[in-house]
Amino acid sequence: MSLFWIVVHQLAEIEAMTASKKVITREEWEKKLKDVKIKKEDMNKLVMNFLVTEGYVDAAEKFRKESGTEHIDLATITDRMAVKKAVQCGNVEDAIEKVNDLNPEILDTNPQLFFHLQQQRLIELIRNGKVEEALEFAQEELAPRGEENQSFLEELERTVALLAFEDVSNCPVGELLDISQRLKTASEVNAAILTSQSHEKDPKLPSLLKMLIWAQNQLDEKAAYPRINDLSTAMLEDPTV
Repeated sequence: MSLFWIVVHQLAEIEAMTASKKVITREEWEKKLKDVKIKKEDMNKLVMNFLVTEGYVDAAEKFRKESGTEHIDLATITDRMAVKKAVQCGNVEDAIEKVNDLNPEILDTNPQLFFHLQQQRLIELIRNGKVEEALEFAQEELAPRGEENQSFLEELERTVALLAFEDVSNCPVGELLDISQRLKTASEVNAAILTSQSHEKDPKLPSLLKMLIWAQNQLDEKAAYPRINDLSTAMLEDPTV
């Protein structure tokens, strides 16, 4: 992210100047870009980090062959994505089995994650109209954990509240039945598996893009310069003077 460091460096230079905005031409800006040297190897690692973390198996394998980056155990990505997909589809029992097949310590050492998976199982039972089974599951599997942890108890009470409404659209906790709740749980499981495999739980690229946006916003107050307004194209747009 050479552009990010140029923006930060430019900020430092302008701090010592007059309060009026400095105008940086495209020619000056592009020269600064060319002066920053970044190894292709580092860029390749950044791309591979994103593909592996997000679970793009085929793309990761193709990129590994084309770029010559270090070998990645793609089987672990496939297994991790199978767990994530199972949660996203509401097959929580299957997801738990797959996690335990990967590494039993993941759930043994992460009570919050295990509770959230069990909570998602309860939500799926309620979604499918299995009221008696849901109540029995809540009492036997989740209530004991709620007695040991106040936050677990509060989450359990919110979830069980779904049973009090025939029309969940009027339920104040109806969002628990949204697909977004499944995605939230799936992301939590995905992050835990990545951590257990000594990978970073979040890809670096989105964080770098956020840093770039922040740096540009800071520089906007002090200078007019060619900036990136559309991250999807990364095209420089001339400053408005």
